[in-house]
Amino acid sequence: MTPFGPIITAMVTPFNDDGTLNTKQAVELMDFLIQNHSTTLLLTGTTGESPTLSHDEEYELYRLAVKYFKGKVHLMAGTGSNCTKTAIESTQMAQDIGMDSVLQVVPYYNKPCQLGIYNHFRAIADSTDLPVMLYNIPSRTGVNMTAETLAKCTQIDGIIALKEAGGSVDQMREFRAVCPPDFFIYSGDDALTLAFLHEGASGVVSVASHIAGPQIHAMITAFFNDDPITASALNDTLRPLVDALFITTNPIPVKAALKLIGFNCGTTRPPLMAVSTDQLAHIETALDAFFRTV
Repeated sequence: MTPFGPIITAMVTPFNDDGTLNTKQAVELMDFLIQNHSTTLLLTGTTGESPTLSHDEEYELYRLAVKYFKGKVHLMAGTGSNCTKTAIESTQMAQDIGMDSVLQVVPYYNKPCQLGIYNHFRAIADSTDLPVMLYNIPSRTGVNMTAETLAKCTQIDGIIALKEAGGSVDQMREFRAVCPPDFFIYSGDDALTLAFLHEGASGVVSVASHIAGPQIHAMITAFFNDDPITASALNDTLRPLVDALFITTNPIPVKAALKLIGFNCGTTRPPLMAVSTDQLAHIETALDAFFRTV
């Protein structure tokens, strides 16, 4: 049984108008997500704008989550880095604060070889008692972890899961084939969740669950209850919303969508920008259509 449950929400980081952390809105959003079927909250990941957060800001978010929600939901910290030493230090801090697990992205920009990726993950896992989920997203990191490397990583104590965001069902199938049955793979792409479930995924690390947590939960539940017709119908309902939430760079659209449903989480930090007028209209239309359907 996966300790993360079926829906890991990669939570946005709320900001005030002056760009500082909006801690009140962060706590309110965490509570909202828990009430809407998020089984794990992932803080300070890509959707949480980790590249623009200071370590002190990240640790402040972890402390808030532990203070208010420890034991009510699984708490995952995005402590990855393209510097092994930095990832280890952030992971150890997350453990000391009381987070339940960590997410470790394939090192980005410096483009390590496959052995370098393996050694990076091994060093981090060896430094902590927390469960580790790996994160493969070549569109952002510039390098794709191979099935051979993943298979080696599954043999490292503490590494128990993968967030796969390579955008390929074929690669998901290849990854599943080389991993032990008790190694968990999650879709890192909302649009591919159902397809990945068919290939042995345990759930999704989701952005759309900020808006559609109950519907995503219902789709995954239907799939595991051997009800493919319901799962497929729910997937069709979700698709236009998911498309709108990725009309431009994540998390720009989901922050705009959250504001439309009553959560003012601010805009994204530079160099990301707010949505354009046309993009906002597209998101609003998709939201209206989605909520009329469900």
